[in-house]
Amino acid sequence: MSDHLSPTDVRRVSAGNDEPGSADSRRNFLKGVIAAGAVGAGSSLGLAASDARARSIPPGDSESARLANASIAELQALMDSGRLTSHRLVQIFLSRINRIDVRGGLNNVLELNPDALAIARDLDMERRTSGPRGPLHGIPFLVKDNYDSADRMGTRAGSLALVGDPPPQDSTAVAKLREAGAVLLGKANLSEWANFRGFDSSSGWCGVAGQGNNPFILDRNPCGSSSGSAASVAAGLCTVALGTETDGSVVCPSSANGVVGIKPTVGLASRAGIVPLADSQDTAGVQGRTVADAAAVLGALTGVDARDPKTEPSEGNVFSDYSPFVDPDGLAGARIGVVRQFDSSATTETLEVFDRAVQVMRDAGAEVIDPVEIPSFDDFFADPAETIVLVFEFKRDLNRYLATRSGVPVANMADVIQFNLDHADEELQFFGQEWFELAEAEIFSEAEYLAALERGPMLAADLGIDAALVENDLDALVAPTGSPAWPTDLITGDCFQFGSSSFAAVAGYPLVTVPGGFVFDLPVGLTFMGTAWSEPTLIRLASGFEAAADVRRLPEFLPTFEDETERPGRGRGRPRPVPARMGPESAARLRQFMTSARVPRPVFL
Repeated sequence: MSDHLSPTDVRRVSAGNDEPGSADSRRNFLKGVIAAGAVGAGSSLGLAASDARARSIPPGDSESARLANASIAELQALMDSGRLTSHRLVQIFLSRINRIDVRGGLNNVLELNPDALAIARDLDMERRTSGPRGPLHGIPFLVKDNYDSADRMGTRAGSLALVGDPPPQDSTAVAKLREAGAVLLGKANLSEWANFRGFDSSSGWCGVAGQGNNPFILDRNPCGSSSGSAASVAAGLCTVALGTETDGSVVCPSSANGVVGIKPTVGLASRAGIVPLADSQDTAGVQGRTVADAAAVLGALTGVDARDPKTEPSEGNVFSDYSPFVDPDGLAGARIGVVRQFDSSATTETLEVFDRAVQVMRDAGAEVIDPVEIPSFDDFFADPAETIVLVFEFKRDLNRYLATRSGVPVANMADVIQFNLDHADEELQFFGQEWFELAEAEIFSEAEYLAALERGPMLAADLGIDAALVENDLDALVAPTGSPAWPTDLITGDCFQFGSSSFAAVAGYPLVTVPGGFVFDLPVGLTFMGTAWSEPTLIRLASGFEAAADVRRLPEFLPTFEDETERPGRGRGRPRPVPARMGPESAARLRQFMTSARVPRPVFL
């Protein structure tokens, strides 16, 4: 058994057979890593996959299950008292990953760090000899598979095209969490290439590991692209996780999986060493079970980084510790505006959850202005500025990143497109690569890009979020994060109703989403949004709501809402036809298509 998946194995990991590189091989690999350190880590944490259909995979009430779902503060108190070690905690998570993710079919942990137990053991020794480094000492975390880690794991963005040698250097975010004493447990599943590959994608699917599932109802979608990070936190497979967001990819999966997500101001956390989508909007993000846990991780990520010029404006605007802003009475005296423009497509049940959340804020002492309108709302969504910026920057930024990698099959975007065509049975079996084709064709001029780069933030920030805040003298805006999770459908793709992330995405502004309630058995998040560098305010408000509402619950891993095993329209289906690679002559047609009403607006990026 090798220490990590070989390139040959990972290339065939989604082939659906029993060959060495199949999904069964990936499960056996993960079991092997788990078995190396999880002996005695508890045996009642879940049911095997064969039993899951009859009931569910229960979170359990054993000591191991309680520790797996404990807060950072609780874990630190136990470790400081000597009643728990980081090594033991890693063992517990490895055992749960085996029972819940591998055998139970959750499928949100893509690869495990074979050095995690040794790292935890060393940190335990350090705690005994010189004390903890800080609040993250010994805390296990997962990162989305687009974060570089210079160890025995790969960084693939979920794509078989990046299977090969590990990157030469840690991403800055991973390096900072290691420095803070956190234990990198492994890589989480995700929507391949941050969900910017094809129009009809299924969030949470990637060529390396297949489809990840929602721990509340397994046949429901976990949303993306940071699907595996959020679902793993919700399922108690790690304490906290890192995701990334370009537009919705931290907050949507956090909402769909019932956890807290912090998407910070662009520039607060370095993006160096993260597989990029678009420099203007990309950001690292944090997912945790509580606002306090997410805030503790956020502080460790701050600081100017020479590898990422976007961090330069953060000096003097960020904190190394956001925990002091967590306040159970944080809503008292706040002035909050309720934005209802996003939820025109929401179901009655979702609106009822939102209305109850608004009442909770009132009861907790907030002055609520309902409704408040974002002045540029219609103009913003009628303008293709965001799409132009993302398509223009994607090729440029991805090619720059790929130039830092060696020992992988691709060196640029054109190579990735051709790789997918050459490996269509694995990579293009369910949806295509239209976004890649559009970016490679360079259908927008630099002048069009620069105009969009100015116009989009003006509509989103100056005439959008900032205008609404100033005109109504508000601390923050609130809106539903998105719809409840939909049934996963690999044939027709995501069934997306609405989301509230795009204004903050284009403006580069922060968002904090917190569980707001449940529609049947599915969580729905509440998003607090503000201006640049307003994370302290948003954390205070979100933690106040969290304490007042007290709606968070552990997932029950139900197999299906209807308790049925077959659903029309689900399954692998017939492989889609693979188109030939686009040529330069297609540019005029692509431009016409991109300005038509048929082009989808990017979501969950």
